[in-house]
Amino acid sequence: MPCHGIGRKRRRPTLASGEEGSEKTERERACQAKKTQRMSQVEIQTRGVEGGGMRRDLTRRSDHTGTDRRPPRALIFYSMSASDVAVAQADGSAESVDTAARDLQRRLMASGHERPEDDRCPICFDLIELPMGEHGKLNVCCMKIVCNGCALAAHQRGIYSRCPFCRSPFPADDASKLAMVQRRVSKSDAAAINNLGYQHYRGRHGLARDVPRAIELWTEAAELGSVTAHHHLGHTYYRGNDVQKDKPRGIHYWQEAAIKGHVPSRHSLGVVEHKNGNYQLAVQHWMISAKMGYDKSLRYIKGMFKEGHATKAQHAEALLGYRDAVEEMKSPQREEAKRIGV
Repeated sequence: MPCHGIGRKRRRPTLASGEEGSEKTERERACQAKKTQRMSQVEIQTRGVEGGGMRRDLTRRSDHTGTDRRPPRALIFYSMSASDVAVAQADGSAESVDTAARDLQRRLMASGHERPEDDRCPICFDLIELPMGEHGKLNVCCMKIVCNGCALAAHQRGIYSRCPFCRSPFPADDASKLAMVQRRVSKSDAAAINNLGYQHYRGRHGLARDVPRAIELWTEAAELGSVTAHHHLGHTYYRGNDVQKDKPRGIHYWQEAAIKGHVPSRHSLGVVEHKNGNYQLAVQHWMISAKMGYDKSLRYIKGMFKEGHATKAQHAEALLGYRDAVEEMKSPQREEAKRIGV
């Protein structure tokens, strides 16, 4: 059944030029009034379908008066790439900022659907279950995370005191661990630099807690390609942990990591959008991370479904995607490691 005349043509009587102009003006006023009414009923307007889900225009919002309320430009600029910012600033128009922000959202939704290669065990080459810290162990000698299944297999072969991957002896104490990390840092190893930053942030391995130094190291690691360093910077700036809170900057780092497949960063972007009332965009982010095997995102989608902010189809799609991802990460060795508590 046609809606608002869509799909049905009507003949209009021929009018004099003055009458036609007057009628056109009245039609424009009526259309503008309807548009204002629609914008007052929803926060953001659906624009189309991208990446298997609905994409929404996040650069315009309206209050109950129908007046546009735009996000602060600082928020948009921090979330955009340097080239996009330069173009938008050179143009100087709000439309260029809106366009750049929409382009960023398209890139976010189209990219980062596969986890980075560093999330794979270097021995069995399978992705490690999330959270990785519970299903694998980082070896500072080679900066590789070996899954619990391969660690168990190494123990069964009599390899106890050496790294299952590079066969280097395990460090005996914190000083030895720190020395191993620093040797790799001297070779510009992004993972080692990120790890050293984390040790400074936590005050581990005999180091005094030094957040500025941690940020300096994370920034260097991020420039060298560490997605985990991007995530740490995003978390630190967004929450203001021992630094001046800078949410736009934190979001920018999370976006950089999410585009490269970092699952916790993608989930965090969903949390940000949920807090801002952008529920559909939050669901889109969580759909991506749930399909990569992130249990927390699946639980959040379930909650959104119960609250009426996610559809039954979205919940079912997320559940199936999550199950497929988890199934691909299973192996007999890993299941045995879980059973005996490795």
